[in-house]
Amino acid sequence: MGKTTDKSAQSIDTVPNFLAQGHDHEACMEDALADAERVCEAAGANLTTLRKQVLRIVWSGHRPVGAYEILESLSSGGRRAAPPTVYRALEFLSEHGLVHRLASLNAYAGCSNPGHSGHGQFLICTFCGSAVELNDGDINQVIQQAASRRGFTPASNTVEIAGTCPNCV
Repeated sequence: MGKTTDKSAQSIDTVPNFLAQGHDHEACMEDALADAERVCEAAGANLTTLRKQVLRIVWSGHRPVGAYEILESLSSGGRRAAPPTVYRALEFLSEHGLVHRLASLNAYAGCSNPGHSGHGQFLICTFCGSAVELNDGDINQVIQQAASRRGFTPASNTVEIAGTCPNCV
């Protein structure tokens, strides 16, 4: 994707310019979990303990995480899980609009607009690895209109924009 520097190990707390000023990440994670509870309850879906743990790991930083990184985090927390278990949890979370799969990174990021699966735009810093979801309705509309003009009905659209965040410029 781009060159990586030693900044790749930094936490999102050291990248304040890429998020809103005064971003409270703990509150952000708690909001994501509360939203997940609400979405799953409305859908009659079971948000199991494992699914909550996977969602918490995905939201633990504003940096996409891969399935094996999630598996490693679960294992270090004392939970024994196999790759298919993690993939099933990620599939459930994705189907309910709680996470996005970022194909270019083969990784997952939390959805800032839960329950609206299938679309989103991400700014991904190629230096520090942080990612921020734009969730711009105008971009979604342009994509839908362009697809419609071609007789195409998109099932999903996730736009990944690689570049450099303000902290890494």
